[in-house]
Amino acid sequence: MSKYTVLMVDDEENVIRAMQKKIDWESIGFRIMGYAHNGIEALDLAEQEAPDVVLTDIKMPYMDGLELAHNLKIMYPTVRILIFSGFDEFEYAKEAIRLEVEEYILKPVDADELRRIFMRIKESLDQEMDEKRNVQKLRDYYMESLPLLQENFYSSLVDGGIPDADIPRYLADYQISLDSPMYTAVVIHTSTTQLPEGISSVLLTESVRRLVAEHLKQKWNTRMFSHDGNTVVLVPCRSQDDVTRITDEAENFCRLARRVCQAVVTIGIGKACRSLTELPDSYQGAREAVSYRSLYGAGKAINITEIAPGEERSPDNTQKRLHQLFKAVKMGSPETVRAQAQACVEEMSAGGVSLSMHRFMVMELVSSLYRFAISNRIETEPIFGEDEALFRNVTNMDAGQLSEWLCGVACKMQDQLQSKREDGEQTFVTKAVEYVRDNYGDQELTIDKICGLLGVSAAYFSTTFKKETGKTFINYLTDYRMEQAVQRLIEKDDKTYVIAAQVGYADPAYFSYVFKKKFGVSPTRYRSERK
Repeated sequence: MSKYTVLMVDDEENVIRAMQKKIDWESIGFRIMGYAHNGIEALDLAEQEAPDVVLTDIKMPYMDGLELAHNLKIMYPTVRILIFSGFDEFEYAKEAIRLEVEEYILKPVDADELRRIFMRIKESLDQEMDEKRNVQKLRDYYMESLPLLQENFYSSLVDGGIPDADIPRYLADYQISLDSPMYTAVVIHTSTTQLPEGISSVLLTESVRRLVAEHLKQKWNTRMFSHDGNTVVLVPCRSQDDVTRITDEAENFCRLARRVCQAVVTIGIGKACRSLTELPDSYQGAREAVSYRSLYGAGKAINITEIAPGEERSPDNTQKRLHQLFKAVKMGSPETVRAQAQACVEEMSAGGVSLSMHRFMVMELVSSLYRFAISNRIETEPIFGEDEALFRNVTNMDAGQLSEWLCGVACKMQDQLQSKREDGEQTFVTKAVEYVRDNYGDQELTIDKICGLLGVSAAYFSTTFKKETGKTFINYLTDYRMEQAVQRLIEKDDKTYVIAAQVGYADPAYFSYVFKKKFGVSPTRYRSERK
């Protein structure tokens, strides 16, 4: 163990040497680091090596012991200072007390007394050192635990388990900076049913998580954590428009994960939110988007705002059965909707529920159905009719009648949602087709450009466009350009390079390559064979 250092200060060198010889300093755990003849010299030595203890006379030239003690306390607040003096005056002692001097000793210094003083100081320094070590151990343990504490915080945050007033304290305690104007939650789901040969689901999920850390965490400046078996990232953004960019990059990551990890990864993107207290809504939206993989296919990026346009999530659907029913209405089969409706009624009609409580639950059911319809822009009149006595009629139904009624309502809602979804998809596909027909000659026409005009992500656009037309957008654009090129080759005498430019190709050679690949002959030969 290293020795504590002692700096001796006195303008009489023989006094210093006498004190050095009086005590075996090494044996009591101290090392004399040096001595000085006045306060100025002592400060110079103290700057070179911080002393643990300073033993100084009071009366010295240039800078006396009390002034030295004052300066040392500024430099090293924990330094122990012992003052010895031949002047037994109260004013000196009073000033020494104000400066928190450890001991005030009168000359001549007794060796035994000095030894006892230093032994006491050593005990105090040892105790202080142990406390520092314990604090450092706690600090080290805290820093080791910090990543786990941060992950637990993020999980509680997206679950809505942290009171609004406590969020700033947790951010400070866990050294987290979340100061972006907006955030969106992204859920990364790795399929555990489609595994590469010889790889467990745990290893595959970890492999995908590492890939996220490599390719997305730094690029997006995200906060990444595991929650409910998925990898979740909180992505900072400046506006809702950034969510489209995030969706496209997520789509690229899905392809990267399949190529690098052989993993089928589906990524759900929630709405952008303006405060941390809204993150639970964004997270739930992202989770719901992942569940839509049964409709849109796994291995894709799915943006909740694109597949559920205009939807405003209701926080009131707390009953598990009702939540499952609404989920089935959105993405299940008609059979699933009926099964969930029946299960919901069975839950409400279970034994042990009083008649008044049952009626209350039925009224809450009807209210929840209304809220769900309104938040999803479903027309209520075709669903519920105009009967003002709806609540009374429904509460008087028996279990079989209520089940039949609820199945009918839920199926009608599903039909409307499906129709709205198809209409929305057909609308922007129609707009895309019309834009191609009006602008096929634009050499800068790309999928990114048309998605920017339509306000949708390339991932969602590509999936929907192919579903509606049977072709990818690039194939559709190429085919249409080729149709226009053929028409010009037959009807006009323009040069091939002119026609190439007219139908959107800056490079005539590339135009000829695409044309020959499509029709089996070059543009020039195609023209000559038809004249």
